[in-house]
Amino acid sequence: MAHDFVKDGLELDSEAGKIGFGIGATLFGGALLICALIAKLTFDTPDPSQLLAGVATILLGAPLVWVALKDLWRGHMHMNELVALAVLAAFAKGWYIEAGFIAFFMILSVLIENKTAVRAQRDIEALVRITPTKAHKVENGQETEVEARDLIPGDIVRVRPGDNIPADGLVVSGGSTVNQANITGESLPADKLEGDEVFGGTINLTGSMDIRVTKAGEDTTLGRVKDMIQEAERTKIPLMRMIDHYAGWYTPTVVMLVFIVWFYTSQTGNPEDAAIAAISMLVVACPCPLILATPTALVAAISAAARLGVLVKNVEVLEGARNLTAMIFDKTGTLTTGVLEVTRLAPAEGVEGADLLLAAASAEQRSRHPVARAVFEVARKAKLHLPEPSEFHEEAGKGVRAVVDGQTILVGRGKWIIQERPGDEMKSQVDLAMADPEAEGLSTLFVVKDGKLMGWLGMADNTRPQAASAMDTLREMGLKRLIIVTGDRESVAKRIAAQMHTEYRAEVLPHEKLDMVHELKAKGHRVAVIGDGVNDAPALKAGDISIAMGAAGSDVAIQSASIALMSNNLNRIPFLIALSRQTSRVIKQNMVIGGGFILVFLMFAATGHVPPVLAAVLHVVSSLIVVFNSARLVRAGEDIEQEEHKALEAATKQPVENQESAPGQAVPA
Repeated sequence: MAHDFVKDGLELDSEAGKIGFGIGATLFGGALLICALIAKLTFDTPDPSQLLAGVATILLGAPLVWVALKDLWRGHMHMNELVALAVLAAFAKGWYIEAGFIAFFMILSVLIENKTAVRAQRDIEALVRITPTKAHKVENGQETEVEARDLIPGDIVRVRPGDNIPADGLVVSGGSTVNQANITGESLPADKLEGDEVFGGTINLTGSMDIRVTKAGEDTTLGRVKDMIQEAERTKIPLMRMIDHYAGWYTPTVVMLVFIVWFYTSQTGNPEDAAIAAISMLVVACPCPLILATPTALVAAISAAARLGVLVKNVEVLEGARNLTAMIFDKTGTLTTGVLEVTRLAPAEGVEGADLLLAAASAEQRSRHPVARAVFEVARKAKLHLPEPSEFHEEAGKGVRAVVDGQTILVGRGKWIIQERPGDEMKSQVDLAMADPEAEGLSTLFVVKDGKLMGWLGMADNTRPQAASAMDTLREMGLKRLIIVTGDRESVAKRIAAQMHTEYRAEVLPHEKLDMVHELKAKGHRVAVIGDGVNDAPALKAGDISIAMGAAGSDVAIQSASIALMSNNLNRIPFLIALSRQTSRVIKQNMVIGGGFILVFLMFAATGHVPPVLAAVLHVVSSLIVVFNSARLVRAGEDIEQEEHKALEAATKQPVENQESAPGQAVPA
């Protein structure tokens, strides 16, 4: 994106670089112009000042003319031609000082634009800088230093306190606290123990860990983050595409107006005044502020969002978030922690609880669903030996079917179990279990082995701390429909919805979530779907905007969603909508500033009230106003960061305060 809009303006970033033009040459040309002014005031003869000004004009104006010629040769019509015409006209009239200052201020304006344009690219470079180049690989008990780019999945690396983690992986031994703010946007460090996932580019703070590499190089979460920022840079919102469409008409129209003013003024007045008016109009008409209006705001907004772990794949999506009227939330892993705990084992008559857990965990061990992970974790803590299934099939949102030791095991929701094993006896057993008062408010998982119901497992999942306040904020922002959807039973969904003060749909299958999206859109709503990016993929694809929660480490989330939240902080969703609305306001302000400057000063220039040098100065000033107005967006979300920093400080001070309050207990140094 940044490259595109600079290319649509004075294209000096690449072309001028090829002929050795840069900041040094600009400063040298400016110094020559100052010397020319001093010489003009000092010497009686104009020769010294004209010579210095002529050299400065050639030095500063040649790149402008060269870029304009290249544009014309390629058949493109941008603003470069207007600048080149103004410089050539002043030079032809012998106004070398004026021509030099026009070129100098226009180049200065471009340098300001380019510096703003590459802000998002600097964010990518910052990500590159935090990517470790070295890693300590452990092999056969020996530790050797290798290039991080040479790591492959399966390698074991050792990370000590203060080191950057060189690749995505799993902790196989040791433990530590890791600062992963550059990935998730969360200020609070995360504790990592054996079996936990870590991300490349994050900072190991306290302990030493051995990590088994799962992803390296561009396949890491950090690599995918860089790809998403670059993808956002390449996209354009409709307003930018409209400007591109009409750019080819702009220059001919301006040239025609300048010719009319020059011809009329020459016929009715002084030819010198006509030349001044024409040159000033060419300078004023250069639409730098107008071209900068949208991209600078979007670059600043993308940077602010990325700082808080909100990655936008398409700037058109960012622009459209301001118009959302409805949101569909997946429950598990989105509004709740997604960390389910098995709180109840209810074996059928004649079945031992250990056998029930063994059967369920053996079938579920290949699934990545949070429910399956909860069952597997309980079995692991119970130190049960789980045989590998010879066959495994998972039906999204329903359950799993596996063959273990030659026996078919079904683990899933009650309705699915009845569907797979129809019959009055199975239905009555499932209905009786679901009516159990102890199952009220729990997610239930039924286990069937070779056609016999072994019992059920009950699981609980708590809501995220920020969920209720985020829902309240969204309602205050004007969103009309906030709907929680879940495959869980009515009692579970009702409990969560009561805490959120919002509507819900229970026992919803993936295709029914998709139908809900279509239904809301048919009623005129602009719908956002928020989920984990796995079971919710069809609904995410159908929404006007799709947001993947906790996308760090999730390939499916980043691929299926248009916006990825690298952390699980729900306050990022209201922030995203507020950022979109603020960005839209800034773009409109910039358009008024840029368009107003051109219209007002074009009239003043046509009547001879704005000399060429002043026109160039005003051009720089208007560009700076647009840039600084857009730069305000970079600070968006600072209040969230401050709150999280305060929480971090409170968390780090709490242990010390507790120790100090304990009588007779010494506080460790």
